[in-house]
Amino acid sequence: MASSSPPTQQQLVISTLGAPRVSSPLPLSHVHGDGIGDFVEDELRLLYEPRVLANRSPNTLGFELAGPRSGIFFNPAKTSAAIVTCGGLCPGLNNVVRSLVMELTLNYRVHEVLGIRYGYHGLNPAVARPPLDLTETVVDDIHHRGGTILGTSRGHQDPRITVDFLASRGIDILFCVGGDGTQRGAHQIAEEIQRRNLPIAIVGVPKTIDNDIKYCFRTFGFDTAVEEAERVIDRAHVEAKAVLYGVGLVKLMGRQAGFITAAATLASGEADFALIPEAPRDLKGPQGFLAALERRLVAREHAVVVVAEGAGQHWLEHANRGCDVSGNPRLGDIGPFLSAAIQVHCAQQNIPVNVKLFDPSYHIRSVMANSADSLYCERLARAAAHAGMAGKTDLLIGLWHNHLVHVPLAIACNAKKQLSPEGELWSAVEALTGQQKWYDAG
Repeated sequence: MASSSPPTQQQLVISTLGAPRVSSPLPLSHVHGDGIGDFVEDELRLLYEPRVLANRSPNTLGFELAGPRSGIFFNPAKTSAAIVTCGGLCPGLNNVVRSLVMELTLNYRVHEVLGIRYGYHGLNPAVARPPLDLTETVVDDIHHRGGTILGTSRGHQDPRITVDFLASRGIDILFCVGGDGTQRGAHQIAEEIQRRNLPIAIVGVPKTIDNDIKYCFRTFGFDTAVEEAERVIDRAHVEAKAVLYGVGLVKLMGRQAGFITAAATLASGEADFALIPEAPRDLKGPQGFLAALERRLVAREHAVVVVAEGAGQHWLEHANRGCDVSGNPRLGDIGPFLSAAIQVHCAQQNIPVNVKLFDPSYHIRSVMANSADSLYCERLARAAAHAGMAGKTDLLIGLWHNHLVHVPLAIACNAKKQLSPEGELWSAVEALTGQQKWYDAG
């Protein structure tokens, strides 16, 4: 990920609703080596930076480790929890809902778990559908389906109205499953709760195919998206090789981050060019993309190009497109633009190019989670349940050096994670595609 200044230890402090005076009902242990699963000590930290130069002491800056606590804040028999899924569809949403319900009802034995309908809209009584009563029976097989049984929507609601709703329904814990926009909304809800001094916990579960949430090495849905995108790139390669001067052009998700484009390019091994927002290129000129592609076509008579949706925006007209309901700037459609630009350029060079454009975005979003994401969703959901029952609030569950940690929403939402053009991932993409040689040849 792109480098940035590390947070301070004060910024990593997790808010709590109060002292954990209730004994956890989970059959866990404090004794290591007794053959029973262990509680996590509340003082346990995971180092922010585990790498250290020889003969140097490590920096003790660290995240609070996620996991079950022996002391919890809420009395399960009197606790009501709710789950909301927001933003675009993503593989694994139903898995998270199911695992949260199972952990809360079967292990903690909470009073009830409600499913909020159609995103944050469901927290506004003026537009809401009634919540679902989520039981073990209701969620039994939903992990075998794509999408979310709760429905989803984009955009926020007034946090004052949301908190009124939570208080009126007696909801003690709200689990917010979504991307950076969802987590910004969750933070606003938590701030309103704090202003009113209410004992309601807000816990985020990070979801986004773009994999662009800070302090989370991998968001759920990303692995499945890469797997599906790899198949599309492979099919684009078949199409490109089947005709003379064929170009398979694949547009993938990634508004401001090229993680899925980079990872799918590596997984496939069939792409000749990968274009991401973090490594902008010129379109025209001797060392621009079109000239590099022309050289590739002349030499090999076909090419495969993978482009993130947020790449090449500086090539498009700079009309003000405004923002969507989530507050994200509306992007120009790079797929058709690039397809047309390739055809115009090649016509000028008397190259009878044949461009096939693939845009699998909605297909990828709607598939069920693969095994890797299913396992990861299980981990995230259980960690979220543990955090909520312990009375921890205004946080999301992050993945840091393969450990789940508690990340304050205030720092998780202040900027998006991006791929570093100097990092291992992008270096591997450039080494595998060999694209730089086609640029340098100009």
